[in-house]
Amino acid sequence: MVRAGDKIAVGISGGKDSMTLLAALAALRRFYPIPYELCAISVDMGFKGADFSPIERYCERLDVEYRVVKTDIAEIIFDVRKEKNPCSLCAKMRRGVLHTTAKEMGANRVGLGHHFDDAVDTFMLNLFFEGRIGCFSPVSYLSRADLHLIRPLIYASEKDIRYFVNHSDLPVLESACPANHNTERERMKNLLAELEKSYDGLRHRIFGAMCRGEIDGFREVGKIPVISDDE
Repeated sequence: MVRAGDKIAVGISGGKDSMTLLAALAALRRFYPIPYELCAISVDMGFKGADFSPIERYCERLDVEYRVVKTDIAEIIFDVRKEKNPCSLCAKMRRGVLHTTAKEMGANRVGLGHHFDDAVDTFMLNLFFEGRIGCFSPVSYLSRADLHLIRPLIYASEKDIRYFVNHSDLPVLESACPANHNTERERMKNLLAELEKSYDGLRHRIFGAMCRGEIDGFREVGKIPVISDDE
């Protein structure tokens, strides 16, 4: 996922996943055999009371360049458009800001905090609601933006990330989004958790099936291929 001379822009929502990714990539610089640079970006959605100063101080400690980009995304989605299902449009708008800012900061890769559980949830959401077999890719290339998206936590479970956060000093922020914990993704997560009570290891079997089927670049062994947005 990382090549010599890369500059990786980590997308920071302030949640446990993105903060864990930032901490891991910052620590990895000390001994990773391939040199790379790191920066971090937060998209300020415009929710009242949003305070990114704890993350700014944390980035200073890590010697990581950090930028907060102010937007009116929250107002557009909730006040102007009054979206009943805001997550898709919100994600699309945030990605646009993130990719543009990453290019402005000289990054050629964007690091996202999606983990093992996110991959399984996304696979099942696509199956349930779109009737298709698919997921986001561990590594993808956006030709129009000339950026690689990487997801280094793809083999890390949410349980392990939560344990790390509980035993660290990461400044994790609570989401101010009114749709938080009231989405189809959250319901899918709860459904799989309930099913795992009867079918232990269900998530791992689904993930294993994704790897064996080489769904969107997932593989069990060897190099993870790059999926282009042109494909």
